[in-house]
Parts: sequence; C-alpha cells; structure tokens
Amino acid sequence: MKPINVGLLGIGTVGGGTWTVLNRNAEEITRRAGRPIQISVVADKNLDLAKQVTGGKCRLTDDAFAVVADPAVDIVVELIGGYGIAKELVLKAIENGKHVVTANKALLAVHGNEIFAAAQKKGVMVAFEAAVAGGIPIIKALREGLTANRIQWIAGIINGTTNFILTEMRDKGLPFDVVLKEAQRLGYAEADPTFDIEGVDAAHKITLMSAIAFGIPVQFDKAHIEGISQLDAQDIKYAEQLGYRIKLLGITKRTPEGVELRVHPTLIPAKRLIANVEGAMNAVLVQGDAVGSTLYYGKGAGAEPTASSVIADLVDITRMHTADPGHRVPHLAFQPDQLADLKVLPIGEVQTSYYLRMRVEDKPGVLADITRILADQQISIDAMIQREPAEGEQQTDIIMLTHLTREKQVDAAIRLIESLPVVTGRLIRLRLESLN
Repeated sequence: MKPINVGLLGIGTVGGGTWTVLNRNAEEITRRAGRPIQISVVADKNLDLAKQVTGGKCRLTDDAFAVVADPAVDIVVELIGGYGIAKELVLKAIENGKHVVTANKALLAVHGNEIFAAAQKKGVMVAFEAAVAGGIPIIKALREGLTANRIQWIAGIINGTTNFILTEMRDKGLPFDVVLKEAQRLGYAEADPTFDIEGVDAAHKITLMSAIAFGIPVQFDKAHIEGISQLDAQDIKYAEQLGYRIKLLGITKRTPEGVELRVHPTLIPAKRLIANVEGAMNAVLVQGDAVGSTLYYGKGAGAEPTASSVIADLVDITRMHTADPGHRVPHLAFQPDQLADLKVLPIGEVQTSYYLRMRVEDKPGVLADITRILADQQISIDAMIQREPAEGEQQTDIIMLTHLTREKQVDAAIRLIESLPVVTGRLIRLRLESLN
C-alpha cells in the first residue's frame, strides 16, 4: 500500500527522536496504521545536522515553506516551536489541505482557536498529543478515553524542570538559585529558564487540557500564572512538617461560578500519589464523575518519549486519513458548534485553602490580633505552628493553614495583617489543594 508521506519541520531533539523511533519501529507502526508512514522530506536550517541524523535517507531542505507547499506531502509535523514562523507554516499547511502534527503547546495555547477553526473549515486534522506532558497520552485520555465523564477537575505536574528543582530543594534543603544552576548544568533547565520557572510552560499545557476537559475555547490570556522563583526553601520545610509537599501544579476546575485556570506552587498532602512524583517526571490527575480519579504518570520531555506521542498522532491521522471529517474526533473533544461559553474566573474569585507564614514580634496578644483579622474576613484556621524563638531572638514565625476560602478574602486579610506593627516583612501565602 502507498505510504503516507510526512514532511518534518525541525530535526532537533524531538525531530531526531521522531526520525529514530519511526525507523526503528517501522514494521510495528505499519501493522498498526495499516500502511507505511515515512518521512519523505526534512526541513531544517542546519542541513549538516539533518544529514547527520537522517544519514541522507530522505530529501533535505532549509526551506520549510517548500515542504508545506509540496503536493507529495500528506502530513506536516511542526517541531520548530514558538509563536512566529511556526504559526505561518501551520496555517499554510492547513490552507494547502495537509494534516498537521505539532508539539507546540505555546502556539496552540495562544492561537489554537484560529488554527482549529482553519483546520475545521479545510477538513484536515491538527493533532497535538506531544504538546502536553511529553510521552504521557493525556490528550487522548481526555478526548477519547474519558468521553463518558463530566470532568470535574485536573491537577498536573506538567513541567519537569520545576519538579526537578522542587525535589532538589526539598531533599537537600538548598535555596532556589543554587538548585537552578545545578538544573542548568545537568540540562534539565534552559540557559533562559523563564518559561519553565515562572509557570508559563505549565500554563500553556493546562490551558489546552482545560479546553478539552470542559469544551471551552482555548483561553491562555485568562490563566493565572505564578512560578517558583520566589519560593523559599524554608516553606518547603514547614510544609513537610505539616504533612504536605509543594509542587508547581497546573489546575483547572469546573465550578458553579465558572472555570478555574491557574498555575502556582501548591501544597499537596504527602500521602497523595501525585505528591510523590519526583525529579523531572510528570503526572496528571483527572477527576471524572463516573470514573473517579485517574492518574497519568511518565516522562514529560525528552527525544523519544515526546516522539512516541508525535508518532501516535501520525498513526491516528493515517487511520482516519480517508474518513469523513464529520466522523473524526473533534480537536477539543466537543463538536466545534457545541463549545460552551463558560466564564474563566479571575484569581480573586477562586476558592481554595491556604498556607500563611508571617514573621512576628514575640509579644503577648500578637496571635489574638491576627486571628481576629482572619475571623473578620470569615477565614477559618485548620492548623497552626508557632515556633519558639531562638535564644536571644525577639521574633518568631507563625504558620497557619486555612480551611476553604475565597482568594479575595485572603488578600484583604493579608493587607491588614501586614499593616500590624508587630508583623515584620511580607506575609508568605501559598495555596493548598487536598485533591481528594
């Protein structure tokens, strides 16, 4: 049977992994897809690298636009990344009637609505399993495996760099800056790690999962994003004493008021499976009304794990290549004309529990002043630690965990507590999720 011809844009880490796995497992993949899948042309600015990876076994070019215009190419795999040229290439491929596979979460989180609409109009598929959690098949699980469920919430460790840093900070008690340098030395963190450590990468991914889970348009601009660069090793230690681990979570929830969409460091009970996901691994916890909790765990990055997802998409498209477009799985799981207009809640309207740490003068009546402010804001305390001051010290730390509270009430309480003359410096606030 005539092979499906693939045009590969970018043969860096993931592109090289895709070439290797597709060739190594060619027989197995053909048996599953029903016909051979072959990369017939590779576009990369670095032709020497492309020749080295492919051994010259396919056509090479430095002109990606020639690939998306090539009538012999059936599927375009975009592994260039970023919002700029990648968007042009993807839209041009769609315009030329080609299916697209991409690992580009940033592109889809920001421009997904436009790209999916163009693909729908042209009757082609855009597949993006590799865009979220590397080798973990979470997009397929949400779009197909859990299709009977009303998804209630998703919480994911979906950035390996930050999870590695938090694991090292906890295990070794080291400050963030020291661990970041080590992560860069080991290749877990980029030279410019901003997207990872400030939560942007995780926000791209949770935005896509939220759209699929709840059948809403992609709305990255409404996500609340906090990273881990301001996290103090001291808070990791206190959390541990209270029976919690701190993880950078992407969280999306369906509530009666609307959808929560947020990324931030989060305290999780240490007994939860997801709290024990260490190093650079990823994990996504999904709560459905029928199935309950399901956990997806694995490598969230790397050449071959991500290539595994790219090739799974190639196989899916090959199988559905000749199917009527109306019978394919919709891009965001729900039929395009059935997407809901649910409000994405601003962070002030979100309800969760909180970890509060404040540095106070060791005087009578301090605790009474603080608890009165919390009570006035209808914030109830679940647990508390008050450290004995070290010998000769006049100040101490108070750590409190609250019950479920609306964020704007906590914001108001923090302003009032910080204005007390007995409170020194700023109050540290972290969110807490029980995930049960």
